[in-house]
Amino acid sequence: MSGGLFAASGLLQRLRSVPVTVADLRRTAEEVLPALATGRLRVTLTDDRVDGPVVVLEEDERRVRTPLRDLAEDMTHARVGSTPEELATALTAWVHDRPVPDAVAAETGVAALDWTDRTETAVGWRVVVRRGDRALPWTPSSGLDRRAVERVRVAAGERAAAVGGQLRVEGPVALWTHPEVPTLASAVLAAPQLLLDRIAAAGLDLHDPHVVVTPDSPLACAGAAVAARLAGETGEACQRLPWRQVARLRWI
Repeated sequence: MSGGLFAASGLLQRLRSVPVTVADLRRTAEEVLPALATGRLRVTLTDDRVDGPVVVLEEDERRVRTPLRDLAEDMTHARVGSTPEELATALTAWVHDRPVPDAVAAETGVAALDWTDRTETAVGWRVVVRRGDRALPWTPSSGLDRRAVERVRVAAGERAAAVGGQLRVEGPVALWTHPEVPTLASAVLAAPQLLLDRIAAAGLDLHDPHVVVTPDSPLACAGAAVAARLAGETGEACQRLPWRQVARLRWI
């Protein structure tokens, strides 16, 4: 629900072509990985006769096994710097991006809107879990039955109303943002009347309100004509929804 994990930033990063070596990455991994383990997350660095150094993440039913050579190649392609500090940042981000276990989603998951497929022409509800400044999507494990999945989704929807955010009114448009995790801005639509009440209290009277949704970006709320113009003028994929349609969005 966000940009590439090892996305480069800055002109220097885009220009540099120094490869990340397995040896350098291993030295960093030996220093960084032990501190990333938790009571729930087990992090292991082992040697495999075929794959060489391999990092294994185990958290409840989720298991990730990745050779360091694959990580080094991904980081090189993403123009990650080769200094220990840059490698530590990238490796930490990779661990934080691990799959979300079912129990974690049940305990802390929040409902947010995301694209239903790669065409980016429709949005739906997804359970996400916050890790730092990222919101990671949850995919139910194969062993979870339908009733358990529904319980996780119901709890995520209930938490969504309490996520909070910041409202800014600019002329006929109300913008709702989350100050730390942009993806969580859409969580407020799990209880849409709360947002309408906040907009009305701010002095903006919306007739036939629509919402313009761009996952990972602020929500734009406006009347039908203004919302249509906003959706047409934006340079990125978005979904314009009449307020009454929000309640009918399906789970992904």
